[in-house]
Order: sequence, then C-alpha cells, then structure tokens
Amino acid sequence: MNKIGSYEFMAEPFHCDFSGRLFMGHLGNHMLNAADFHSSARGFGMKYLMTINRSWVLSRLAIEMDEMPQQYTKFNVETWVESAMRFFTSRNFRVVGENGKIYGYGRSIWAMINTETRQPTDLYTIDDGAINNWIVKDKECPIDKGGRVRMTDDAEFVRTIDTFYNDVDINGHINSVKYIEHVLDLWPLDWYRDHQLRRFEIAYVAEAHAGDQLSFYRQEVPLTTHHSPLNSEYCIRIVRNDGTECCRSKVTFV
Repeated sequence: MNKIGSYEFMAEPFHCDFSGRLFMGHLGNHMLNAADFHSSARGFGMKYLMTINRSWVLSRLAIEMDEMPQQYTKFNVETWVESAMRFFTSRNFRVVGENGKIYGYGRSIWAMINTETRQPTDLYTIDDGAINNWIVKDKECPIDKGGRVRMTDDAEFVRTIDTFYNDVDINGHINSVKYIEHVLDLWPLDWYRDHQLRRFEIAYVAEAHAGDQLSFYRQEVPLTTHHSPLNSEYCIRIVRNDGTECCRSKVTFV
C-alpha cells in the first residue's frame, strides 16, 4: 500500500459560498476525512482506536490556499504522515485538481488520547509503533508550519455565541471544523466580496462542550507574510464561559 493516500472529493454546490467556491470549513472537513481514510486503511484509524478507548484529537491545523475549488469541481486531497513522536504526529495535505492544478496545502498535528481519562497516550503502543512504517520524509509541503499565535490584552471583543447539538462531534466536544466556521463568521459578507481567504491556522488548547458559551476576541497584527497594503492578518482568541482559553487562530486575507 502506498504511504501517501489520495481521495477524491467534489465541491458540491451547497458546500460553496456566495462566490461559488468551496467554504474553508468544508475543505477542512475533507482534509479530516482524508486523514481518517488514510489512517483507517493502515491500521491506526478512529474506528479501531475507539474499540480500545483511544482517539485522535486535532491539535493544530494550517491551511494555505492559492485558490478554492469552484462548485462541481472534482479534486483530490492527498495526505501523508510527515513525522511521529510519542504523543504527537504531523500529517500534511495537498489539494490538487484533476488536471494537476495545485490549489493549496495543509499541515496538521494530532494527539492520541485515552477517551476515558481524556489524557494524551503513547501512540507507539498501537501495533508496536507501526505508524513509523508510514512516515514520508521526502514529499514537499511548502507552507509555513505556523507557530504561537501572539495576542495582547488590547484584543477587541467581537461576540459571544452559544453552542448546541450541531457543534458536537464523535469525541463529545465542540467539533474542530465548527471553530473554523465560527471564526470566519467574525467578518461580514461584504468583507469577503473584497478579500480572499489565503491562510487559516488554528491551535486547540482546551475542550469545550455543548452548552458552553464561547467568546471571540480579535486583533489585527502586522503581516509576517504576503506583504501588500491590501492584505491583512488577524489573530483570534476563543474563550469558554469559565474563562478557559479553548483555542487561538490566525487568519490571512489577500
């Protein structure tokens, strides 16, 4: 079996925004599905892990796109494991069209947890560390890995939202992709008429659950990449109603 998985998707019209291009949240979903397809076929996927009280939890995700696929466009999400350590593994993605056109790339970091204790667990205990057999070190993923999202106390409070049934995933906490959607809703529709979402990165810190209220704080920051007067970059902090920070995000528009 090839170490690199490739899975076909389509930009379904109801998964696209007003411009007819795929929503970033749905692309994120496709990447997570590709990760599950890849890991399941190789013996360390969610379906098996759930039988031994283990699960993968997304820790970090960065997606950088030159262009989003248009509605009805078929494309493949390629994915491979770049590295593995005791508690974390790095997985990369490439989004490529039928004609070989490269739309963009993604980087992710995953932790394996014990579903009873909710604590990180040693992923090398799964099939005697067989994940090492699938590591690919020579395939390029030319986007920045991302780093710590730095914000000050001057960040602007934008809004507080409630969470419900549709926000919760199989792990029982707020779904990773729902955070992406909630963050991108911080800008009005007219903003997206003039700006293209170039890069989205998010780091998950603590879990939130149905019924928790999430407060969003936003701060514009000097651009570290994509320098242009028309470009802008923002950092976002999401805080649970008990004061716990759930995650931080960085969004770049061009």
